[in-house]
Amino acid sequence: MSLTMEPKSDLEFILKNLLAGGVAGMCAKTTVAPLDRIKILLQAQSVHYKQHGVFGGLMAIVKQESLIALYKGNGAQMVRIFPYAATQFTSFEIYKRYLSGLSIPLVQHGDKFVAGAGAGVTAVTLTYPLDTIRARLAFQVTGEHRYTGIVHAATTIFKTEGGIRALYRGFVPTMVGMVPYAGFSFYCFESLKFFCMKYLPSTLCRKCERNTGGLVLTVPGKLVCGGLAGAVAQSVSYPLDVTRRRMQLACMHPSTAKFGSTGMVKTLTLIYQDNGIVKGLYRGMTINYIRAIPMVATSFSTYELMKQLLHLDTGMKLS
Repeated sequence: MSLTMEPKSDLEFILKNLLAGGVAGMCAKTTVAPLDRIKILLQAQSVHYKQHGVFGGLMAIVKQESLIALYKGNGAQMVRIFPYAATQFTSFEIYKRYLSGLSIPLVQHGDKFVAGAGAGVTAVTLTYPLDTIRARLAFQVTGEHRYTGIVHAATTIFKTEGGIRALYRGFVPTMVGMVPYAGFSFYCFESLKFFCMKYLPSTLCRKCERNTGGLVLTVPGKLVCGGLAGAVAQSVSYPLDVTRRRMQLACMHPSTAKFGSTGMVKTLTLIYQDNGIVKGLYRGMTINYIRAIPMVATSFSTYELMKQLLHLDTGMKLS
């Protein structure tokens, strides 16, 4: 007899996934907030920190500003990340449900890539202005504050830089990068989860009769699957993330102003011409691995744990 506890209605299913996804996003981003800030400063070639590496940059922030400055912009991040992660995870579950009911021939778990890409695009479209604001706040250094907070940053950008279009600057490379990033994140996690449940059921899984397949990933299993998924996804999409940041932060300093009036392709070209691949398109990649692996691992692990607490099915068919 199946003991799987399905939500009584679609509304309950959506609300529970929204809560699980939002909590997962907040936990993940809080874990890596200091690394997020130094990544933004390195990507955008801040004149104050571009000569530093990852750990040197973190120490310089503490020395030149303060310990709490490591979390600068995190307020806007929290305002953004709950709806972003809630929308992304819930959209993934909805799209996955829909695609599983279609008779479209896809490679094994290919529907997870399509559902993940669609979920990422949906979430970014709805929350992108908050990401622009968060990046601007994180880019500020002590003594050179242009914005006093989230609302002031939003109104200033809107009034002085071209309205809603300014808040969506860098949106195109974000969309282009989000498809492989979110697609590979969910595809890799679901594929690794399937592999663990099918081939390592006694190592990284434990019994859970109410789940489909009768198994659930252990916490180490969740972390391993999430961390590997994050590493793959970031490797594929990172140059477009750098492009997005340069476009978002173009108006913050005269040396980067040239990126404010160019499109995605032109910005990519300028970054490559000025700094090459390693020091340009993949600048800050070391910190991104240090940041992305624990962040994605925490995100997927927390989401799965929250689903278990809310009596949602976290198993999968193994046949």
